[in-house]
Amino acid sequence: MKALRILIEGWVTSFRYPAFISGFQPTLPVPPLSTIYGLISAAKGELVTPKDLSVGYIFNHQGKAVDLETIYELSGLKGKSNVIKREFLIDPKLYLYLDDLEYQEYFKRPHYPLLLGRSTDLVAVSEIKEIELEKQVNVKLGKTILPLGLNGAFGTIQALPTHFSDTIPRKAVGTKPFILMNQFFDYQDQCYFDKEKEWGVWFQK
Repeated sequence: MKALRILIEGWVTSFRYPAFISGFQPTLPVPPLSTIYGLISAAKGELVTPKDLSVGYIFNHQGKAVDLETIYELSGLKGKSNVIKREFLIDPKLYLYLDDLEYQEYFKRPHYPLLLGRSTDLVAVSEIKEIELEKQVNVKLGKTILPLGLNGAFGTIQALPTHFSDTIPRKAVGTKPFILMNQFFDYQDQCYFDKEKEWGVWFQK
């Protein structure tokens, strides 16, 4: 299968757990699908959902740290500031795989700024490459989000939406449990394989 592999890099990022509203804010170990489709939508300039495009990705970073962050809590017309601890990931690198080659034009000239995580987590496109992916068994798979129940997969289990609507207010769509894996494991069944990187690519459909 012909696919695009897009390398996206930044300085820091953080992926919020939906259930954590106040207090310490940990980060998810890998970006959720809603973040990926939000990134693609920003590049294209219009809403992109799983119905439009299948995606796969591998996410790497160089470590974690915790920072103090000022937030503003609003209640009606009144507000107050507060300081919280937020966990973040250092030197994030996202290898994004798309099954539609036409999307390279959107990432060459993104319509909106590209963000990974919060609104301050700016990222840049370092490489866009057309590659050939072949199906193979016994591959190294992980550092991504996987469907619950996938043979051999393990990690953090979290219910997450696949994407958000473009309505006001936004609505979470396609919420279901996923396995968030921050390491590789030996996957014995068949999936797509990137020969150059020597890892499996799980496409979300």
